[in-house]
Amino acid sequence: MRIGYAGFQHESNSFAHVPASLDKWKEAGILYGDAIRAEYETSQATIAGYYQRLRDEPEVELVPLVFARLTPSGQMTHEATEFLFREILESISTNGPWDAIFLPLHGAAVSDLYRDADGELVRQVRNLVGPDVIIATSLDMHANVSEKIVKYSDVVTAYQTNPHIDPDKQAFMAADMVLRTYRGEIRPSMFMAAPPLSVNILSQGTSDEPMASILRLAETARAIPGILYVGVVEGYPYSDVEEMGMTFIAITDDNPDLAKAVANEVASLSWQLREELQGGAVAIDVALKEASEATAFPIVLFDVGDNIGAGTPGDSTFILHAARKLGISQITQALCDPEIVVLCQELGVGSHISASVGGKADSMHGEPFDIEAKVIALVDGRYEEPKASHGGFRFYDDGNSALVKTEDGFTLLLTTLPAMSSSLEQFRSVGIDPVLQKIMVVKGVHSPRPAYEPIAAKMIWLATPGASSADLSTFVYKHRRIPMYPFEEETVWAPSETNEERLT
Repeated sequence: MRIGYAGFQHESNSFAHVPASLDKWKEAGILYGDAIRAEYETSQATIAGYYQRLRDEPEVELVPLVFARLTPSGQMTHEATEFLFREILESISTNGPWDAIFLPLHGAAVSDLYRDADGELVRQVRNLVGPDVIIATSLDMHANVSEKIVKYSDVVTAYQTNPHIDPDKQAFMAADMVLRTYRGEIRPSMFMAAPPLSVNILSQGTSDEPMASILRLAETARAIPGILYVGVVEGYPYSDVEEMGMTFIAITDDNPDLAKAVANEVASLSWQLREELQGGAVAIDVALKEASEATAFPIVLFDVGDNIGAGTPGDSTFILHAARKLGISQITQALCDPEIVVLCQELGVGSHISASVGGKADSMHGEPFDIEAKVIALVDGRYEEPKASHGGFRFYDDGNSALVKTEDGFTLLLTTLPAMSSSLEQFRSVGIDPVLQKIMVVKGVHSPRPAYEPIAAKMIWLATPGASSADLSTFVYKHRRIPMYPFEEETVWAPSETNEERLT
């Protein structure tokens, strides 16, 4: 049995100003062949799950083809989309024949060429390989799952944890279903329910209510005889597409009625809980005052509006400005500013810098923050996370980075690339122990939790402005469904009998 895998992963924020250009994809690294296996086989990412299931199956040849992953940002450019599609499709075409294809995607990729970039790739792969090749598509839990993805795949799975600590487990299940399908043991039948429901990013933690109750129902349904898979997909509210919103996938062994019933049952519970699935954050000043008065540390402040995992630039300064105005320092955080990193490199460790940092990528994330500071360390920004982390990734690269300490008490890790706060090794690599800090600012909502929750005395989510603001009313949507909850509170929904409910 020959299985090839190829794909790209990008979460596209329609409201972010920095596009996912081809240059950025190439800078991040487009991997081919064995380089993919070397990067991901020992991780906990999606691709690792394929190997975990199939490495001991002697009749299976698992062939790495092309894979690219880019930190979330604005929408993909026409040029980048064309290039990635061409590389993926040509690799599948020239290295066949295939019994199955694995597509490790995200599900929230939006491009200037295709608004449903993931679905369009699945469609083109299906047209290329024909109806008899098994296609398994692996998605992020923040996918906006389209009809194309479901229609042209035999199996669709998605992460079921947020923070995402199970990508390999979900891919393992996908690979298992593909193998059993090939052997004639099962015949997957899939149904997707898609109520017009957007979930606030603050309510998407899967260990928190009400999402935890929804996941428990899905887990209970997996025990029903004939059920192969049940997936809850939270959706990604910052992609302005028709498919934006929650979806619920059920896969059965040749029982379409059961798949429909189970998907609709889980969707119905979510609809009943729709008001509870909206959330709110704490005002910046209120959170800072609480942190400054704390007696146990570290206090971890989540910069919701500059959630790098949702496509923001990572250079928001709203919290820094507010802290200085309130006379609060002893704050440690990362901040993307490649220009000042270069300056620090030129001056060297131990030198003094007078500069304005952050607030430069666009007009949404604050004004530059003036500092008088000492350069403490210079590093290449590469580090390795040995434990389970958001997305299951092992190797990180923030680009060249500089640690500076300001005269008024701020500790800033300046990075060349937007640096997700997913690993404590980010700061340990420059000699900073997060456990010993008073106030840590992390740029994210859920992705920092696996790293920071075990050490935090308290975590507070801040209502910061930005391209990932928790207040969705600040964004102007052009393509989402209307009506849709919570935008139109009077929205009604009833379970659909078909997979095309969004298109009717």
